[in-house]
Amino acid sequence: MSKMSSIESDLRAHDDFDQALEDLEVLNDLAREEDDDGTAEEVAAGLERLRVWLNDLETLVLLSGEHDSRDAIVSVHAGAGGTDSQDWAQMIERMLLRWVERHGFKADVHDEQEGEEAGIRSATFTVHGLRAYGLLNAERGVHRLVRISPFDSQSRRHTAFASVDVVPLLDDVDTDVEVSDDDLRIDVYRSSGPGGQGVNTTDSAVRITHLPTGIVVSCQNERSQLQNRATAMTLLKAKLAELERAKREEELAELRGEQREVAWGSQIRSYVLHPYQMVKDHRTNFETGNTSAVLDGDIDALIDAYLQWKARRD
Repeated sequence: MSKMSSIESDLRAHDDFDQALEDLEVLNDLAREEDDDGTAEEVAAGLERLRVWLNDLETLVLLSGEHDSRDAIVSVHAGAGGTDSQDWAQMIERMLLRWVERHGFKADVHDEQEGEEAGIRSATFTVHGLRAYGLLNAERGVHRLVRISPFDSQSRRHTAFASVDVVPLLDDVDTDVEVSDDDLRIDVYRSSGPGGQGVNTTDSAVRITHLPTGIVVSCQNERSQLQNRATAMTLLKAKLAELERAKREEELAELRGEQREVAWGSQIRSYVLHPYQMVKDHRTNFETGNTSAVLDGDIDALIDAYLQWKARRD
């Protein structure tokens, strides 16, 4: 059903574009016959809309990977930079969640570990939406921030790092990775942060560690320990399935991205807020000076540039 829905959506997009093009051709003929400047302006505006539309369709063509159409499990982790990195991790989380809102997608936050003074140490959420994984895969890697630190009493410039990991959310029939109970360490603890009556007063949060791989997943957004455990197992199986597929296909660097230290020299993108303002993706060399828009979730141009770059490499 998921595959059929994706195909039907693609066909509708093609048919709608084809119809819009036919309508514009008729309008153009009318403008030429009547030598009507007003109609000619409508045609010009319509051509611009079609240009943007065509660019979106070209982007969809690039999302033809095995799991590109699926939902995405996104994890954000603070890296080097102390309190600034934890604040930066929260800014990255907000940027991605704002992007989710812009696209009409839905996000379920499963776990959020608050920082010591500000921000977060980590957060994990699932994004539900057509091609969420294929699009958000562009954000996987280390993100670098340069700014005047609000936590420095002398107002000096600081550099902070945060990492983003993205894996596809697989159906039950696809998560065929066997997980032995002996390979798991399961910890329960009290949920933190807002959560309604009962959430913060019982040990309902669950953290699962897969001992052979060191993968750790957590969930604390449900009131029931059983529900949190079930969600955490889903997250774990998805990450293990991604790891197994990467090993089987011998393309770990492409499927999960190169695992690097979350610090200097490993960033995929830099966000400079001082002494000038610029966001630059170091893979594609795409850059923009509208840093406020990017941090508010307007990252489609960065994602498009990545997909074009990846297609040329493939």
